[in-house]
Amino acid sequence: MAKYKLEYIWLDGNTPTPELRGKTTIKSFDSNPTLEDMPLWGFDGSSTMQAEGRSSDCILKPVALYPDAARKDAFIVMCEVMLPDGTPHPTNIRAKIADDSDFWAGFEQEYFLYKDGKPLGFPADGYPGPQGPYYCGVGYKYMGSVARTIVEEHLELCLHAGINHEGINAEVAKGQWEFQIFGKGSKKAADDLWVARYLMMRLCERYEVDVNWHCKPIRGDWNGSGMHTNFSTKYLREVGGKDYFEALMDAFAKYRAEHIDVYGPDNHLRLTGLHETAPIDQFRYGLSDRGASIRMPVNFIKNGYKGYLEDRRPNSQGDPYQIVERLLTTINTVEVAVPA
Repeated sequence: MAKYKLEYIWLDGNTPTPELRGKTTIKSFDSNPTLEDMPLWGFDGSSTMQAEGRSSDCILKPVALYPDAARKDAFIVMCEVMLPDGTPHPTNIRAKIADDSDFWAGFEQEYFLYKDGKPLGFPADGYPGPQGPYYCGVGYKYMGSVARTIVEEHLELCLHAGINHEGINAEVAKGQWEFQIFGKGSKKAADDLWVARYLMMRLCERYEVDVNWHCKPIRGDWNGSGMHTNFSTKYLREVGGKDYFEALMDAFAKYRAEHIDVYGPDNHLRLTGLHETAPIDQFRYGLSDRGASIRMPVNFIKNGYKGYLEDRRPNSQGDPYQIVERLLTTINTVEVAVPA
């Protein structure tokens, strides 16, 4: 029997958004293990803001399994946190998401790579040249020496893990990058995104670089970091229609505050109406409009108000589980026309 390294990862009780934790166990299997082979495990919840010391045991319930290319004979085990009685822990938002295989989601995860307290490529004093040439840029003077190396290695790790990684690009600000994750099913893309974040953070340890997920780490005339969330339901893809779309947008407007509450901390610093954002206290939608709260893709109306929509308000530090749960909650308040 071969010994396998199993890295159990989970979300802690940090607020307003959780952070990743992880620890390794060694188990023996006759062949490559499956999710069903993963045992429950425990941890000290008093050290993760999820329990008190006098009753500290929490349970890790495996929910997804990913091959880990950075280690030999290794897997990453994405887990939900459970109470000792087997019920979901109050911090376990994933368990609250309704299972919906027809819900599709895509996350555009922006982030900064940081070294010595500033973005990679920033001079020791002051700032680099203004925004303009960095977006999808090429060349040492724009990209620096190690950023692209990290981004490319991360891409390979994600693909080996079976994550639905859709692409990468340098972003508008110096030292800012983006990767895209897509998944079919209400939990798949969120699972993949959390594991992709874990892989990026662990990889950066080797380069002595930090990943800054904050939505506005550089104040002033610099783009913040978003996590634009593309979403689609079977009804929106196959039926759609102007009346349904307008009813859906009315619901999004009605629950504007509830969405903002779970779209990531400090979003008021990013959602100013500048730098391709809509003001945080307003809701509007538009065709191919990157300054709107909800952007309709360029052919959405031409296709009969069918397809997918992009919510541009979630930020880079948002919890994808909370975002998906809120999207589904709002979508499910809108009645759909039943075909005769």
